[in-house]
Amino acid sequence: MIKHIVMWRILGDDAQEKKANIEKVKTAFESLKGKIPGLMHLEVGVDHSAIDYACDVVLYSEFQSQADLDAYATHPEHLKVRDALNGLRVARHQVDYVVSIN
Repeated sequence: MIKHIVMWRILGDDAQEKKANIEKVKTAFESLKGKIPGLMHLEVGVDHSAIDYACDVVLYSEFQSQADLDAYATHPEHLKVRDALNGLRVARHQVDYVVSIN
């Protein structure tokens, strides 16, 4: 199994705009549930710590294989979400790692 974790800092000229943009990111990624083969689990979290170095949004997802993660990266539904959110994310961090299932 592959765990795919992505974290973003989100753009906003003020607190209200940033909050609205965070909700757009959350809703857009949650809309992918059940639409992409091999995507076993998808969860989106919003930071509530308000620590200055924290990211605003995290995407946690699980895939059956590297091939499924690769397919997700180019899947039309994922690309549609990515394109719709273009310009809202100002920083991005990603970690993918393999977990052995016994």
